[in-house]
Order: sequence, then structure tokens, then C-alpha cells
Amino acid sequence: MTATLDSAPSTASSRGSRLINAVRLQFVNPQTFVWVPLVVLAGAWALTLVIHLIIAGGGGEATMYSGGSQAPLWYFAVVGVQAMTLTFYFSQAMTLTRREFYLGALIAAAMSALGIAIVFVLLGLVEQATNGYGLGGHFAYLPWLWEEGPMAAGLSFFVLTMLAFILGFWFAIVFKRFGTMALTLILFALGFAILGIIAIITVNRAWLQVWAWFAETGSVELTMWVALCGAVFALGSYLTLRRMTI
Repeated sequence: MTATLDSAPSTASSRGSRLINAVRLQFVNPQTFVWVPLVVLAGAWALTLVIHLIIAGGGGEATMYSGGSQAPLWYFAVVGVQAMTLTFYFSQAMTLTRREFYLGALIAAAMSALGIAIVFVLLGLVEQATNGYGLGGHFAYLPWLWEEGPMAAGLSFFVLTMLAFILGFWFAIVFKRFGTMALTLILFALGFAILGIIAIITVNRAWLQVWAWFAETGSVELTMWVALCGAVFALGSYLTLRRMTI
């Protein structure tokens, strides 16, 4: 009995150590999760600021809003692909289980996404305090997203970033398991599904109702729905990874 009780903490400690190793594996090349996302965010912010300066210099006085802050969000789909393709075989050589590898990748992505979300919130606060850098131009501050406060805005950015990562990771697994043709067909199927939804809304002239629903629902509730979708996709990607042959 004593041996069993003594071995339990040891086993838990070993699992924790292996999970930490799985996270550290993702940060062996810090460009993937740290530097490139920051460069993408900084580059998008600089380009947006230059555009706002040009518009203001040309006599534009209207408040300007940019979607440039989405750039690092979409880049995290690429991060997901890289996290799978660049480190999976190393993880197998390190005798990490697929569960440990997957959890390590998710934790690494969450750490990176949290850092980017904090920068996003700080930029939004600066834009609020300075009326868009004195130009009326906003990069991170989007009123609808911020109407429930900076924490809610940061949460939305974080959840969307994680969703992009999970989808990129899953697409990479599908590519590794089924090949280019299967991934291409899946992407086309998704594209047609999106076009089908747009067509149904357009034919029924329901865009006003759709936008009204978004406005009434609010960013926090929508973020929770996105988080739920992300959890489902995460489970799907993990199950696909478990069945992938090396």
C-alpha cells in the first residue's frame, strides 16, 4: 500500500514533466509562437497608421476603423500548421504520447495568443485615450467588440486566435493523414458551404435580420459560441491525430 501511495505523486510529477517538455518543444524555435506573430501585429499596425496618416493628410476627418488587427489572428492558422508539421515527428522521437504532444501544442498556442491579446487590448486603450492617435483612426478599438469592456474584447481576440490555430492544426493533420487531394476537397467543401449560407441569406433578403441578431447578441455571447465551436474542433483534431499513421 505504501509503495502504491508513494508512486502516485511520482507518476503525476512525471506526467507534468512530460507535458512541460511538450510545451517547450513548441518554443524551441521561438519565431513560430513569439516573434513572427509580434512582427505581423506590429507590421499591420504600422501599415494601418500610415494609411490613416495619408487619409488625414488628404483632408479626411471621419473616424476611421481598420480590420488590420485581424492579421495575427489569421496568421495563427499558419502557426497551427507549423506546430503540427515541424514538431510532431520530434515529439515521437522524444517518446511523447500524442495526447501530450497535442496538449503541449494547445498550451503553447494559448500562451502566445494570450500575449497577443494583451497587446491588442493595450493598443485599444491607447486609441481610446488619444482619439485614435489624434487622427481618429482605430486599429484595435472597434466599438462593437469593445462595448462590453476591454476584458471582453481581449477574450474575443484570444478565442478567435485559438480557433484559427486549432483549424490550422487540424488541416495539417488531415494533410498528413489523407494527402493533398483530401485536404483540397475539404477546403472546397467548406467554401461551398459558406457560399451556400450566404446565398440562402441573400435570396431570403435576411441580411438586416442577421446583422440585428449579431448586434443584439453581443460580443461576449458570440465569443462563447465560438469557444464552443473551438472545443468541438479541438476534439475532432485530436481524434484525427490519434488515428494518424506515421
